[in-house]
Amino acid sequence: MKALLNALQEGRLVELPDSVKKDALEFLGTLIEAIPEVPDDDGVTEKVFAREALHNTGIGKGWACPHATTEYDGELLCSVGWSPDGVDYGSPDGIPVHLMVMYYVPDSQRNAYLKEISQLAKAIHQNEDLQKLQELTELSEVRHALLDAITHAIESVAPESRARMIQLEVRHAAAEASEDHGAPLSLDFIAHAILPVSILLVPGAKPVVLAQDRLLVEALESASSLAQDLEKSGHAAHGDLNIVLRSSEHYAPDRTLHECIAFRGATKPA
Repeated sequence: MKALLNALQEGRLVELPDSVKKDALEFLGTLIEAIPEVPDDDGVTEKVFAREALHNTGIGKGWACPHATTEYDGELLCSVGWSPDGVDYGSPDGIPVHLMVMYYVPDSQRNAYLKEISQLAKAIHQNEDLQKLQELTELSEVRHALLDAITHAIESVAPESRARMIQLEVRHAAAEASEDHGAPLSLDFIAHAILPVSILLVPGAKPVVLAQDRLLVEALESASSLAQDLEKSGHAAHGDLNIVLRSSEHYAPDRTLHECIAFRGATKPA
């Protein structure tokens, strides 16, 4: 749920000033139109209105996900509105909408949008707190509920899925290692010597390691200085394993997801 997380981090979670559906849609559309990357002439709000006239985008349990598509290239974006009193949205289940997540969907991001909507729907179904937004009284409480849902979604992603997500990055890392060592690396070497691994760090808890290799997971989760070494130098060693940090994402309040590669050998790849 990267677009939703970005919206929270960039201040696009707001309390809706009105409980009228049309006004709420226009308010969120204006927030998206104010993003510098969105072309001035794209008419986001008008597209949202037109889409809503064709099909109600209420998804039930107090949520709605209106959206506008565009031919312009760019990132998947969203704005989020919370209504303490609820919006009479006309959702299929008849429940007033307390949270509206409006998406701006470039043609090149349709698959990313469908994946995010699927993850969001799953989170709403599984997390009872996301079905009780009418009980919240402060915008900060809404923000925390959403961040917790995003964190749980990340933790529940299957290791093989995360491995596929960073497969291209791992191949790139292997190519760099090949150039530095002066010898080509075979696909067999990539499969067995350079492995994708994701590490979620939560203060006060053991690191959560996601990888396809069970022995690798067990080894890294038993490494007492793993978190400290990655934070300090971007590299950690455990026996003949070298863990090299490739990228990191930070989540409120103080959680970090490291995307790494694990390299079996005496030294880490350059």
